[in-house]
Amino acid sequence: MKHIARKRFGQHFLIDGGIIDAIVRAIDPKPGQSVVEIGPGLAALTQPLVERLGRLCVIELDRDLAARLREHAQLQVIESDVLKLDLRALVARLEPLGARIRVVGNLPYNISTPILFHLLPVADLIEDQHFMLQKEVIDRMVAAPGSSDYGRLSVMLQWRYAMEQVLFVPPSSFEPPPRVDSAVVRMLPSAQPPVLDPSLLAELVQVAFSQRRKLLRHSLGRWLDQRRCAVEFDLQRRAEEVPVAQYVALAQGLRAAGP
Repeated sequence: MKHIARKRFGQHFLIDGGIIDAIVRAIDPKPGQSVVEIGPGLAALTQPLVERLGRLCVIELDRDLAARLREHAQLQVIESDVLKLDLRALVARLEPLGARIRVVGNLPYNISTPILFHLLPVADLIEDQHFMLQKEVIDRMVAAPGSSDYGRLSVMLQWRYAMEQVLFVPPSSFEPPPRVDSAVVRMLPSAQPPVLDPSLLAELVQVAFSQRRKLLRHSLGRWLDQRRCAVEFDLQRRAEEVPVAQYVALAQGLRAAGP
C-alpha cells in the first residue's frame, strides 16, 4: 500500500537513485559502526546504509512508517519524536563502552533547526553528522562573518562543529517535490571545543542578532550594562561583523567574571 506524505510531519521522500548513492558515498558507512538515522521515511537511505553497516538504529515518528520498518530484522526502530528523546541515554544503550556514534537523516524541514539544537548537547558523543536540509538553512549554518546569511544559527553551530556542504539536491529528487532547493551538510564536532556555558553563549548571541541592522551598542551593549560587565568588547559593529571566536571569547569572559 502506497504511503501518502503527511504535511504535518514535513514529509518529502527521496526517490533519486543517483542522489541516494552520492549521499551514501559521502557518509561512507563501515561494517559494525553505530549509526542513528533520523526520519528514515520509506527507507531510501536506510536500505543502502544497513546493507553496508549490518545493523542500524532508526528514529521514526510516523506510526505507519515505523510499522513498516520493523519488518526489517536488522533495524532497531524507535518510534518517537526525536525532540523528546533522551539522546545521551540512547547513545549509552547503543554504545555502552563509550564509543561515539554517527548520525544521518533527511530531516523534516519544518523542525530541522530545533533538531540541530537538540543534538548540540550530545556533540561529544557523536563522530559526525550528515543531514539533508533546506539549502537556505545550510547556507546560514556555514556562513562567514560579514555575509547576509551569517547569524545566530551560524555562531551557535560553528563554535561546536566544522561544517561543509557536500551535495546539492534539486526538488525533483523528492516525492512530493518541496518548493525549495536542498543540500547535504557534513558536521564534524570539534575534538577540543572551547570551554564555556552554552546557555550563556546562546543568550548573548540572541541578544546580539535581535537588532542586526543596528550597532551592537543598542542591543548587546545594554545587555552587558545590565550585567555590569567589565569585559572589553567592541560594540561599534553590527552583529554580523563579529567572528564566532569573539562571541566565544565574550561568553568565556562573562563566565569567568561571574554574575
